[in-house]
Amino acid sequence: MGTACRTEVTIAGVTLKNPVMSASGTFGNGREYAELIDITRLGALVTKGVSLTPWEGNGTPRIAETPSGMLNAIGLQNPGIDVFLEREMPFLEEVRRQGVRVIVNVCGHSVEEYLGVIDRLAQAPVDLLEINVSCPNVKEGAIAFGQDPKMLEEVTRACKERAKQPVIMKLTPNVTDIRVLARAAEAGGADAISLINTLTGMKIDVEKKRFLLANRTGGLSGPAIHPVAVRMVYEAAHAVQIPVIGMGGVQSGTDALELMLAGASAVAVGTATFHEPGAMLRILDEMEKYLGRHGITDISELIGAVQG
Repeated sequence: MGTACRTEVTIAGVTLKNPVMSASGTFGNGREYAELIDITRLGALVTKGVSLTPWEGNGTPRIAETPSGMLNAIGLQNPGIDVFLEREMPFLEEVRRQGVRVIVNVCGHSVEEYLGVIDRLAQAPVDLLEINVSCPNVKEGAIAFGQDPKMLEEVTRACKERAKQPVIMKLTPNVTDIRVLARAAEAGGADAISLINTLTGMKIDVEKKRFLLANRTGGLSGPAIHPVAVRMVYEAAHAVQIPVIGMGGVQSGTDALELMLAGASAVAVGTATFHEPGAMLRILDEMEKYLGRHGITDISELIGAVQG
């Protein structure tokens, strides 16, 4: 028998039993998948985006396949915080009792909307908050909060002042230099950052000469964006002192380990779950086999350990 591998990682003082978690918007709130896989094996469960009031999302069609991934323009459709607390929180509380950390993804069109959700979650059994700054700021010409360093620092500071849980800022990759945004989030007091969110893309039906998505543009996810994610996680992790959660096209244990070697303390899996509900558990198994194969007793040794 080989030596047992320690898979625990710590994000902002919160210990996860392993570094694998769901990516927001790809796992619902976990309930549907609980019938298919053992979600109690996950390090954390990240919810779908939750807003202050119900959001209808974008018109249809809003999903299109691409050669190495998919485009989505769902528009963060959700029933709002009141319904979330009533309908989803009892299930999430039970999952949390079984050792899975609960991370709620928060979205809003204004700082006030973010804070409204944060206030409602103050007493909820939630371990961390992930703030989705890819949302358009309706008061600033719809530019995403996460694309302007000054705006990002301000919304981060406002969220930190009100939040009872540690705050993760989820960064958009649709910027010139991710390091500038990572530093802005850190300056605003973020406890951690997560990246990358989807890359903006477009697909056209050449026969009909029409956009495939009603929204025209959508977020590209899947294997196609993984090398971009590795590069941005590496850059961000070396620009700040706070923990990084990496995501973007993770399909295998190798992909997840690549992000950790680049500097991520934990890894989120998204698009892979759509075609393989048990992808996260397979990825975790592959990571553990790697540890055993290489004689690594603590997975934290891999964080940022890339050389050359």
